[in-house]
Amino acid sequence: MPVERTEDRGAAELHKYYELYETIGSGGFAKVKLGRHLLTGEKVAIKIMNKKDLGDDLPRVKVEIAAMKNLSHQHVCRLYHVIETSTQIFMVLEYCPGGELFDYIIAKDKLSEQETRVFFRQIVSAMAYVHSQGYAHRDLKPENLLIDADRNLKLIDFGLCAKPKGGLGYELMTCCGSPAYAAPELIQGKAYIGSEADVWSMGVLLFALLCGYLPFDDDNCMILYRKIMRGKYDNPQWLSPGSVILLNQMMQVDPKRRLTVRQLLDHPWVMKDYNSPVEWLSRQPVAYIDEDCITEMAVNMKRSRESTMCRLIDLTFQQWKYDQVTATYLLLLSKKQKGKPVRLRPEVRLCEDSPLHQGLQVTCRTRPAIFRISQNVFTPTTGSSVTPQHRERKERDQENKENIGDEKGVDVFALPHPRTPASSKKNRPNRNVLNTPNQNTNCNGTKAMISWFLPRSRSLDMAASGDSGKKKRGGKMFGSLERGLDKVITMLTPSKRRALRDTPRKIKAQYNVTLTSQTNPDQVLNQILSVLPEKNVDFTQKGYTLKCQTWNDSEKVAMAFELEVCLLQRPEVVGVRRQRLKGDAWVYKHLVEDILSTSSI
Repeated sequence: MPVERTEDRGAAELHKYYELYETIGSGGFAKVKLGRHLLTGEKVAIKIMNKKDLGDDLPRVKVEIAAMKNLSHQHVCRLYHVIETSTQIFMVLEYCPGGELFDYIIAKDKLSEQETRVFFRQIVSAMAYVHSQGYAHRDLKPENLLIDADRNLKLIDFGLCAKPKGGLGYELMTCCGSPAYAAPELIQGKAYIGSEADVWSMGVLLFALLCGYLPFDDDNCMILYRKIMRGKYDNPQWLSPGSVILLNQMMQVDPKRRLTVRQLLDHPWVMKDYNSPVEWLSRQPVAYIDEDCITEMAVNMKRSRESTMCRLIDLTFQQWKYDQVTATYLLLLSKKQKGKPVRLRPEVRLCEDSPLHQGLQVTCRTRPAIFRISQNVFTPTTGSSVTPQHRERKERDQENKENIGDEKGVDVFALPHPRTPASSKKNRPNRNVLNTPNQNTNCNGTKAMISWFLPRSRSLDMAASGDSGKKKRGGKMFGSLERGLDKVITMLTPSKRRALRDTPRKIKAQYNVTLTSQTNPDQVLNQILSVLPEKNVDFTQKGYTLKCQTWNDSEKVAMAFELEVCLLQRPEVVGVRRQRLKGDAWVYKHLVEDILSTSSI
């Protein structure tokens, strides 16, 4: 009997626990597919990476996974499950159907001050929490913030984060991130404090939300760097005096004169229309245990609650294992937070006895741990002598050996819950659109790197060692796997597929849906189909959904996006949903607008 290939084991495990659907994002080194967890029925995003294609960026993926295992916050994208083989890495993550904040800004031209404040408070909350855990993000930008189903932001892409072993007060030397958002001290090659650099990036991000374009922008990297180092930018006339003051306080060239995240929590501009400072503490810490979820899992697994928790938690490090059992627990907890019943599908069970999992199964040994659930924090009374302090010290010793300087303490601060005001939407005239510098710009000392979830503009590693600046190109990934999955999904859900072909979907109005004046979806679809060849756009059609691509001179995909003709529930008119999958957002925006306007819909 042939031995099972290692790379197939990861894919087999993935398919055993998840249904895979369409690709919702892609880049040179990664592909993100929409999935559904079989036991809970919850949607997830599955990031698929090939180690060979990652090359030198593989350590950054490891850093990202390690950081996300230690972070649990309402405004940080949650990691559920990690599957790694000798050739592949699968990350199962929280699904955010609203897409990137970047695309939201482009679709709306710019945001009102009221709506900006709602989003910015969430950004401040996430960054205060991340800093309190000892991390500096170092790549904060609109592309790395996703919008969930409740219009809340989720921070992603921790591949460039740093956790200095002596605390955030320790200085860093690696210059990394996206140039347009990088602080002056990074560009100058100086030692810097990670939290201070994050505040500068937050200032650039706030400007982008309020104005719809970047404060420092140029196709030539050297000119861009000079603008950043001078710290001079033009404030548009529509900005309020309070906004101008806050932006100036955050984008100070001297990092010691910048506001801190702690000061942002109760800043007058941030507090306007609110009764309390920003809430930054996690509503569910990493060690949070929910009795309802554990009980439901114990019934499904036919185990005791204590045995179920033993299967859930790695006793050595006292943290989740991030396997199928962890994913089930976290997704059950997510269902409970959404007000859904805490129930697993009765026809599906957590199976741990198959040959596939014999090597992965971890059992309670001679001294099983007994957990005190009443405090909602897992606390083993026996079975482990490793304390959280020991685990944290071990992790810190393994991370970030680039730090210099003396150790400085990290402030810990607690604040009450805020009141969330209703956001307002106003129509604004068209102006310059937020545009990250072209990733093809030739910049000495930089190299293109993998973007995290939905890679739009690549992050740049501007290490002092001086890289060649050559772009890495990912090879073809998972072609046969995708084709096989499409066949499996079609066989398993034929009625759904037929329904998709027969009639357009009915959806609610969204920011990425263009309303038309027509009531016949077939007529709208035919008009778009007639225009695409004129714009040199290749496409494949599945019912009322068009998967479109454009190509560059090297015969590589330059742009990938979806157009779907759908019916709006209220009002009952035909709309066109658009979604960017790959490529520059500015080029995408113009191309789609040109297609829709030429179609006369």
